[in-house]
Amino acid sequence: MAVFATRIAIASVAAFAISAVSGGSALAQKKYDTGASDTEIKIGNIMPYSGPASAYGIQGRTEVAYFKMINDAGGINGRKINFITYDDSYSPPKTVEQARKLVESDEVLFIFNSLGTPPNSAIHKYMNAKKVPQLFVATGATKWNDPKDYPWTMGWQPGYQSEARIYAKYILKEKPNAKIAVLYQNDDYGKDYLKGLKDGLGDKAASMIIAEESFETSEPTIDSHIVKLKATGADIFVDIATPKFAAQAIKKVAEIDWKALHFLNNVSASIGSVVKPAGFENAQGIISAAYLKDVSDPQWNNDPGMKQFLDFLAKDFPEANKLDGSVIVGYAVAQTMVQVLKQCGDDLTRANIMKQAANLKDFRTDVLLPGIRINTSPTNFAPITQLQLMVFKGERWVLFGDVISGEIGG
Repeated sequence: MAVFATRIAIASVAAFAISAVSGGSALAQKKYDTGASDTEIKIGNIMPYSGPASAYGIQGRTEVAYFKMINDAGGINGRKINFITYDDSYSPPKTVEQARKLVESDEVLFIFNSLGTPPNSAIHKYMNAKKVPQLFVATGATKWNDPKDYPWTMGWQPGYQSEARIYAKYILKEKPNAKIAVLYQNDDYGKDYLKGLKDGLGDKAASMIIAEESFETSEPTIDSHIVKLKATGADIFVDIATPKFAAQAIKKVAEIDWKALHFLNNVSASIGSVVKPAGFENAQGIISAAYLKDVSDPQWNNDPGMKQFLDFLAKDFPEANKLDGSVIVGYAVAQTMVQVLKQCGDDLTRANIMKQAANLKDFRTDVLLPGIRINTSPTNFAPITQLQLMVFKGERWVLFGDVISGEIGG
């Protein structure tokens, strides 16, 4: 079967725009690595436009639209972004193939926001051996925050373990005698969440977690796993699944009338791609965590940042479903990338890309929740570490409690 692949080149190499520079020596100070020039910044990306995680493909399409908007406004420091995005079907061997193509054939300056823990794990060593930035990967695995051993790789979203520790804090406080059943995807992503949950529960983990059920992304349905977990008598269900399987879980839990308190990981909290397809009536009372504003929440109706986001959708990406959480993620991470490139100025070397990515100070995108800021340093490659709990009511998520750090000791 032919594998779908897409290349979206946003900028023509012929497009030429140089911002005004001060001082006659400025031109001599320009520094470029492969993939950068006076006119262009070539960025690579890998997304699951097909396969079991294809619901996330809209994130890449949002980034295409955002960078096109930036180009239409003159680019970054006078340079247009040439954004090349390929499909890997959430298959690590295909990710390796696409990464090699981007680095060795397309000769991109760096790879940005490629999605998934298993796919990014497959190219982790390769990218670092090549000394090509693997920047703002679209996965919250803890391993991306390892500047000592992997100085060319950096995450962006809150860590999976941090998020799971926040759920554990809530459970210990509100339901200290709970019996917990866990469903998790059988890969690094699922295991990372599970570890965070156990670490957060501490010495109570062994007694509180009474069932752990893993599933493979190749399975057509997880219904049998849900039935098995209900049979344990658990009164808390921790759902660690990507969108397709999360929607299945929400439906099946309702169908078999399992009344457990349902925790759903943030990466599947999208109303558009998960909750609505599963049925609003089936999602009442589910708890998750957020770090970005939600379009469906009326408290942001007059928020300047939300207005900027909605203006972008109206003008530059009208076909997008604004309720799909991956759209706002794509917008926020693309804004962060643009900030890094602005900080780079005329030094568009790979080393300086990483240096500037590791020098974000209290940066905020338009759509981060109040109180959450992006901070990095040469020893901290985890840009976002805070979240706020939320519960699903009616047809939207309702935030509650304070912004919480999921870091150990936080």
